[in-house]
Parts: sequence; C-alpha cells; structure tokens
Amino acid sequence: MKQWYESLFENYARKYDDEVFVQGTIGECDFIEREIGHDKSVKIIDIGCGTGRHAVELAKRGYTVTAIDLSESQLKSAKEKARKQGLKIDFQKLDARNLPFTGEFDLAIMLCEGGFPLMETDEMNFEILKNATRSLKDNGKFIFTTLNGLFPLYHSVEKFCASEGKEGNATYKSNTFDLMTFRDHNTTVFEDDAGNKKELNCNERYYVPSEITWLLKTLGYKKIDIFGAKLGAFSRKDKLTPEDFEMLVIAKKGEDRVD
Repeated sequence: MKQWYESLFENYARKYDDEVFVQGTIGECDFIEREIGHDKSVKIIDIGCGTGRHAVELAKRGYTVTAIDLSESQLKSAKEKARKQGLKIDFQKLDARNLPFTGEFDLAIMLCEGGFPLMETDEMNFEILKNATRSLKDNGKFIFTTLNGLFPLYHSVEKFCASEGKEGNATYKSNTFDLMTFRDHNTTVFEDDAGNKKELNCNERYYVPSEITWLLKTLGYKKIDIFGAKLGAFSRKDKLTPEDFEMLVIAKKGEDRVD
C-alpha cells in the first residue's frame, strides 16, 4: 500500500513549486555556499530533492550535485528544469532509507522535509539520517531542516498552516498533535497538476533539539549546531525558539583542522 507521501507527490510538481514554503531557494543556497566557503570542489548530495530547486541553483553556481528523490513526477520536473538551463545534474530515483553511496560526498543537504521526518516510524526516519551520514566523507557536513517539536507545544499547527498559505496551496485540517509520539496527524487537501482534488491522511514527526543532537551523536557527528530556520534566510544568528516552525541543523562529522 502506498504511503501518504508517495501519493502526495505522484502528480504534484507544478503545484508544489507554487507553495509558499518553497520560495526561499536563493537565500538558502547563499547560506549553503557560505557554509562550504564557496569551494566549488565540494561534492554535494541533495536528499529528497523534490523538483530540484536547490540542486539546480547550486549546479548553476558551479557545484557538482547528485540529487535523489522517491517521486518520479518530482524528478521529471527537476530534470526538465536542469535541461532547460543546460545544467548537468546526476538525478537518481532512490529511497533515502537505502542509498548506495559510501564516503562519496563532502556535503549532504536535506531541506524542506526531504524524506525525514515524513516516514511512518522513528526507525525509518533514523535510517534516512544513517544513509545520509554514510554517503559523506570522513570530514563531511550535513545540513538539513526538520519540524521543530517545540512549536506545537505552544501553537496550533493548523492555524499556522492556514495563516501562511495562499490561494491554490494545499490546506491542512483536523490536526491533532500526539504528545506521546510527537506526531502531527492531519488531513491534507490539495489539487494535483491535473486539477484533481485529493485528500490524504498524513502524519509527520516533530523533533525536539535534544533528540536530533542525540541521534546525530550516535552517528558519530562531532559538532552539531541547531538554529531557527527562516524561509530563504538561514542564519547561524537565529537562536531556535518555540516560534520557529522548523529548525536548521548543521552537523560536521570530523573535527575542524587547525592549520
């Protein structure tokens, strides 16, 4: 049986690109570049690349990018964008829980819930972190965003999503946040690219910073920093608070060398 996240992305590429939460690409890639010192030799893997917005922008700036996603429809849109701009990006249809890479990349990015934390169990979500980590070289860096578990303790997720969306975007209703599992269950209503209206029962896992830190330490990361994730304006100056819907995580495998 298909999971909700597989059904959601079956035919939802053009509409997805209109969603409010995917409009921060340029600023987010500016931040990524700063984090890697604008070093064009850095090999990047984009996990859960969706319609390829970060992969395309980074390739345009001269980086070597491998981009993976589970959705045929999203990848088709991503490939089309790259083709139109004459960019060479290695797009692959892969499951983030089972990646074939070992020690190949200097940087892994996983932005806008690129797989993690959409999986149906905590174990599956952890598999994504494990596979991303295995893909990295010994001194690699991992930058990702995920849902901030502090937010639903203070705010209604349903009200937040309603206030942030615009006409034509997906809507979320009947949200219930489970304090025992930190999962938000909701009904997502959206129109796919063919104009069909669909309703899906979804659930996403929210994480608190200490959980993320512990999971990453378990995987051998030496330095883990967590900040608030502002759309299109990632910054190490934004301290994470309960007002942030997402958190920005920057983790480094090896110690920084002092030359």
